[in-house]
Amino acid sequence: MDFKYFKGQHCETVTTGTLLKNIGIELSEPMLFGIGEGFGYIFWNMKIMDFPFIGGRIKPDSLTENITRNLNLNLKVKETTSIKKAWFNVKENLDNKIPVGLKLDSYFLDYFTSKIHFAGHYIVAYAYDEKTAYVVDTEQQGSLKQVSLKNLELARNEKGPMSSRNKSFTIRKKRKDYILEEVIITAILNNAKEYLNPPIKNIGYKGILKTSTEIKKWFKTSKDIEGDFKTTAMLMEKAGTGGAIFRNFYRDFLKESYDILKIKNIKKSQKIFVEIANLWTEVSSLFEKTGETKNIKHINKASEILVYLSEKEKFAVELLANIRC
Repeated sequence: MDFKYFKGQHCETVTTGTLLKNIGIELSEPMLFGIGEGFGYIFWNMKIMDFPFIGGRIKPDSLTENITRNLNLNLKVKETTSIKKAWFNVKENLDNKIPVGLKLDSYFLDYFTSKIHFAGHYIVAYAYDEKTAYVVDTEQQGSLKQVSLKNLELARNEKGPMSSRNKSFTIRKKRKDYILEEVIITAILNNAKEYLNPPIKNIGYKGILKTSTEIKKWFKTSKDIEGDFKTTAMLMEKAGTGGAIFRNFYRDFLKESYDILKIKNIKKSQKIFVEIANLWTEVSSLFEKTGETKNIKHINKASEILVYLSEKEKFAVELLANIRC
């Protein structure tokens, strides 16, 4: 099997990027994130969750759906409640030397050292033997890894927030190719419209503003301040769920886009995103300090920055909503 894998920081772009690379399409991780209309925000708090979830992107699955739609590719998705059928859906592709994207709970993956239930994780399976599946994950996890077939089964079949029914997917080309310049403009306008018109107040720039008050409540009610805020900081900055990593992606996507299109509003917005990305890193650092010191002063400071970020992101995206060639 002449298998090629994508090196990157975020699980869904690494997974989709790997599938694309194996059909001859190579784009950077920021470009994949951008044309996938991935920029977003959500503050999600449910009673069944140990602590609130801060997400800096659109909902799981949508990124891959948008990438394949915008690039005029065929995305074939399979889901099933049958464990036997779930493995068959993967095995039949691997036997034909076709890598398969999988959505699962990272808790059960042999190589994960942070044992947190997160059912919105993505990997690629590219080979298997009697006991083991050979997979691609993020660079943080070591890229090329192995997982026992039993643990892979448990990971894929786990229930809970963001989980799917043993989801697997493949990507194939269609006859008609894409024009990258057109794809970029379409993706930017779609993403801007989505971000600026959140259906509820915990999404988009309104969600960031809401988070500025909710984190104070969270601090006061948390049963494990150290664990809650340190884990959230790690997820935001390194693991690919929160604001910082995705603002870095979108900043770099806008730079690539300007280099291709030379549209002034893209350059103006990109410069603002440089500051935005740095501020999200500061927020995650303040969460880390909160976990270390259990001092609310760090949360109060993070709250102030979030108010500013809400305004700043809204302005930067409004520039993008009005791009003209």
